[in-house]
Amino acid sequence: MRPALRKIIYAVAFETGGILMATAALRLMSDAGSGKSLSLAVFSAAVALSWSFLFNTLFEAWETRQTTKGRSPLRRTVHAVLFEGGLVLILLPATAWWLSTTLWLAFTYEAVLIALFLVYAWAFTWAFDKVLGLPNSAK
Repeated sequence: MRPALRKIIYAVAFETGGILMATAALRLMSDAGSGKSLSLAVFSAAVALSWSFLFNTLFEAWETRQTTKGRSPLRRTVHAVLFEGGLVLILLPATAWWLSTTLWLAFTYEAVLIALFLVYAWAFTWAFDKVLGLPNSAK
């Protein structure tokens, strides 16, 4: 599979599941209704799609230069932590504004979402690689 197509399929599939999970989590954690939670989740997914494409392009460029090939649990964990850390820095101000709350409360929402997404990102990437095989950068 061409690398660009693989990245697009990965990002769209990941964000679709992420929208569903984030909407439910935001609805449960905040006073926001379903519509506001869904719209924030969709906005966040759009931002995350852009970040995902950029981050994974950079990560795979780095990965290609590594002498150890494959994706160990440590490499997958580093990938997930770096991706989610960058995303929260981008989304924190938007979350506070969207939910009309403080940065601190938005951070607590983001912290819960980060925890959920760290597990989800690790598991999703593992399953994605099992279904479609490892990308050329990891072979």
